Order: sequence, then structure tokens, then C-alpha cells
Amino acid sequence: MIELAASTATVTEAAAALQVEPGMIAKTMSFLQGNKPVLILTEGTAKVDNRKYKDTFHIKAKMIPFEEVEDIIGHAPGGVCPFGINEGIEVYLDESLKKFNTVYPAAGNDHSAVKLTIPELELVAEANGWVDVCKEL
Repeated sequence: MIELAASTATVTEAAAALQVEPGMIAKTMSFLQGNKPVLILTEGTAKVDNRKYKDTFHIKAKMIPFEEVEDIIGHAPGGVCPFGINEGIEVYLDESLKKFNTVYPAAGNDHSAVKLTIPELELVAEANGWVDVCKEL
């Protein structure tokens, strides 16, 4: 784990602190599908495409409200990552990550990160699979 003095709460801050391009930050986004929490990791500059999300999951994209993220997921916004999370949360990796060999997800707080290869990320995230829910950049 990489502990930093500088904030890594946003993609821009994390990229600057780690001295990498913003796309290499593995952004973890928290959604509710009915009552079921789901995490989707994307490359740092990607935006979710609502149509692709609905086509993939058959439900409208609904992000977990900021003030509820820590209770539901187990990490506060700015430090959400796909490991050390509460039980029963599905984790998906977006195809946008595949353009990088190495990515940097948060590591549980807003001053940390971890450097992982894509196969390592798949393993530590215990990913349910790959999805394609982001807009083309």
C-alpha cells in the first residue's frame, strides 16, 4: 500500500500525488441496484454511459448517496476500493481499465493507493466479471 501526505480523494488529486496520468487511477464507483450495492471500477477519466449501464444490468444507474457510502460499502468516499468491503457487494471491472497494464485504486482512505496489474486487480477485487458501461472517450 502507498500512503501519501497529499490527498488521493479525487482522480485529479490521486494522479498528481502518484505522478501518473489520470486514466491510471482505478476509480471505484458505488451503485445501488434495488437494495443491492454494486461497485464498478473504471479508468480514472471514464464516465458511465447510462444506456450501456441499463443494457448491462437491466436497471437504471443509481449512485449511492454520498452520506450513505461508508455505511453501505465500508469505506468513505475518496477511499472506496474493491477490497476490505462489506459482505455481499458485487464488484465489476469496466473494459476501460484494459488500456493500462498497471492501475492505482484507492486503498481504503483518501490518502492511500495501491499499485496493481490488471490480473492482480481482478484477483484482489474478487471481481464478478468485466462490463462495458462507460462512454467512449
